[in-house]
Amino acid sequence: MNAGYELHMARGLSASCEARQMMADWLRFTHAPKARKPDYRAMLVQRYPEGLINDAELEALLGLLYE
Repeated sequence: MNAGYELHMARGLSASCEARQMMADWLRFTHAPKARKPDYRAMLVQRYPEGLINDAELEALLGLLYE
């Protein structure tokens, strides 16, 4: 019997579209973590042994990744 009453109360507390948009904007500007681009150069240098890839090949790979 209480389930019907709780469902009715939850519907009464819904936010307007404008309020939801304001909350989304606020979260976006204040709490959203900033996306950082991965450091591909460091990743490639760590992954492959020294001398396996020369600087020209490394620059060519980085050019493909950053396109």
